[in-house]
Amino acid sequence: MSTHLRIGFIPLVDAAALIVAVDKGFAAAEGLDIELVREVSWSNVRDKLNIGLFDAAHLLAPVAIASSLGLGHVKVPIAAPFNLGLNGNAITVSPALHAALMEEIDGDRFDPMATARALARVVAKRKKSGAEPLTFGMTFPFSTHNYQLRFWMAAGGVDPDEDVQLVVLPPPYMVDSLANGHVDAFCVGAPWNSVAVDLGIGHILHFVSDILLSAVEKVLAVRQTWSEQHPDLVTALVRAHLRAAEFIEQPANRPEVARMLSSPERIGVDAGVIQRTLDGRLKIAPDGTMRESKRYLLVGREAAARPDPVQAAWLYAQMVRWGQTPLRPDALKTAMAVFRPDLYDAAIGRAAGTVNAIGAFAGPPFDPNDVPGHLAAFKIGRWKP
Repeated sequence: MSTHLRIGFIPLVDAAALIVAVDKGFAAAEGLDIELVREVSWSNVRDKLNIGLFDAAHLLAPVAIASSLGLGHVKVPIAAPFNLGLNGNAITVSPALHAALMEEIDGDRFDPMATARALARVVAKRKKSGAEPLTFGMTFPFSTHNYQLRFWMAAGGVDPDEDVQLVVLPPPYMVDSLANGHVDAFCVGAPWNSVAVDLGIGHILHFVSDILLSAVEKVLAVRQTWSEQHPDLVTALVRAHLRAAEFIEQPANRPEVARMLSSPERIGVDAGVIQRTLDGRLKIAPDGTMRESKRYLLVGREAAARPDPVQAAWLYAQMVRWGQTPLRPDALKTAMAVFRPDLYDAAIGRAAGTVNAIGAFAGPPFDPNDVPGHLAAFKIGRWKP
């Protein structure tokens, strides 16, 4: 007798383990009958998980923390026993902004500090001429995309709350917004950056792995009370998704995975675009320029699937830096407790390694035991010691 579960997801490549677990039968082998429900916005996914319409969800890692702290919405403690992906985001800019940045750049165009400083010069010129502020799209206030954009901009001297405009857009709407001129750039997960490049309306400026070496992106999230009531189901979910992640990471399986993800009820974009994402080999400009990175998206390799509380602490620190919440030791502890390596280890029957080297391109190394010291090192932010 299998257990029926409803799981919400957004059409992004980092939902791959979730989709493959269902479509390759790994979930069924664990006694799970999973109904995947495709959603458009992160607020829909969060709300349906919180009120019990979903048993589990593909969720932005910071949303799991915000929900547990009651930030921006009702307080519903979340448990995240499995990472669905590390990295996978990119910053895509319009041809006009790309040209402006390249005109101002001093240094390597793949160096995020060089592009951030170029952005500061573009912003200053626009202010002087009386032009409207540049508009950047990101997927949610409590999102890695928001924090990655801000981290990059601020390192170059751009205040993201004063010098540019940041707007929230659901991932599938990013490309149309760039095409229509509603935004000048966006930060989003795959495949939407590649879709913009293929249409000739965007240049991928940076992979997020240029900005942060290892950044947890999405988690498999369940309500904490649900995890306590159904420990066997949590174990089954982790095992099924780990098998899926390991399957995805085998290069020989990538064409099959890309075909699965490309179906209209899953992600619904060309399988070739999805395979390029999985392989970490992306076209970054309309002229066909390619760029490769082994760190573009990690699904199962390098212990990427195991939740790391240090990553949760870093995300909480960004919430504090940008004024979304005050710094409180008890809240930091709560944030770190959302990521559950204990549940992951129990499910696979052993303690596994972890990837906790966030490795940002600017600022000091992150120490979860000294969040005030970390925040004090940055000139731009809303937090004041």
